[in-house]
Amino acid sequence: MPSAENLIDAVLEDSGLTLQQLAAICAVEPEWVTKHIEEGLLNPLPQQHSEWRFSSAHLVRVRRIVSLERNFEAVPELAALVADMQEEIDELRRRLRRAGLE
Repeated sequence: MPSAENLIDAVLEDSGLTLQQLAAICAVEPEWVTKHIEEGLLNPLPQQHSEWRFSSAHLVRVRRIVSLERNFEAVPELAALVADMQEEIDELRRRLRRAGLE
């Protein structure tokens, strides 16, 4: 039986979050998300509708960036760079687990 987290991820991947939903979940204004998209720090899913959609990976990324900006007063570009590095570390750890090395 799939875990609740896997089920939530599956639902998010099927339909995605809207700009307003993502902003509300992350406790930021929709303008904050839009600004980060315009600056190339966030990339929404390819548009299938007339509005942007965001996956569970976007949700994690936005939460990381928001946390870095708020807790460490990081400029958006630096916060996004740190989020990039965290995502790369997470991916490398997944690869190590799959290879049975961790």
